[in-house]
Amino acid sequence: MKLPEFVHLRPDNLQEASALLCKYGNEAKILAGGTDLLVKMKHRRALPRYLVNIKRIPDLAYIDYDDNRGLRIGALATIEELKGSIQVKRVFPILHQAAAYMATVEVRNRATVVGNICNGSPSAETAPALIALGAKVRVVSVGGERIVPVEEFFAGPGRTVLHPGEVVAEIQIPVPLPGSGGAYDKHSLRRMDVAIVGVGTTVVMDGEICTDVRIALSAVAPTPVRAKRAEACLRGQAPTAELIEKAAGIAREEITPITDIRGTAEYRKKTVAALAQKVIKQAFQEVRGAIR
Repeated sequence: MKLPEFVHLRPDNLQEASALLCKYGNEAKILAGGTDLLVKMKHRRALPRYLVNIKRIPDLAYIDYDDNRGLRIGALATIEELKGSIQVKRVFPILHQAAAYMATVEVRNRATVVGNICNGSPSAETAPALIALGAKVRVVSVGGERIVPVEEFFAGPGRTVLHPGEVVAEIQIPVPLPGSGGAYDKHSLRRMDVAIVGVGTTVVMDGEICTDVRIALSAVAPTPVRAKRAEACLRGQAPTAELIEKAAGIAREEITPITDIRGTAEYRKKTVAALAQKVIKQAFQEVRGAIR
């Protein structure tokens, strides 16, 4: 299938990109990796008149880690570059897992990490890991910039909280606290396929007690969500196999999945209970070993 006609624009910086988005409004879209947008255009599910191509803007393809500032992921850093980062694998294994489980190597070499969340998909591969890690995005525009937690970034299927003319410049992830662990996994027909259910969990332990926990779920609601009642079940407790099973059951009741071609709502609920139990246990095991 051929792409529809469009005007190709190449800004020199993000402020210029923002100005073009403001000028052309709903008729313009940002082009970075293009793995989602170009497919939608070929199938006539998106018909932007203008593509604002940011690929040639310098110094946006970075993945930088600092023990004080944490991790910074630029707007043009690819999923494959994230997967290949030794520091990400060492310090943020949950994020490495999310990148490794996404699509094929060909797609990962083009798809950007920022683009994965800007697509606004409820099943965004990196969303559970980023939310569980407390990540934020730095958003720039001609009027300045602002910081938005990834947890608050999604507004609905295919929608984000970005205002007209705003562009995500980078993702920011804080340094994990001492005693932290995390894990991500997804259930799909094939590992490369879009998630039917995705679960990302981070935990913080002080001795035998869980002092903090984040459980983020994808593909089970209009946006990626946290299972906050399940978190409350674990917080302040010594994690046991029975408690983790209970928390996973609570997570099942917190979601509002739909039935689609990949699975029914009830199937997703059952899968959340099983997958959350597995991932929560793995997160705790990363910190303290075997769960009793």
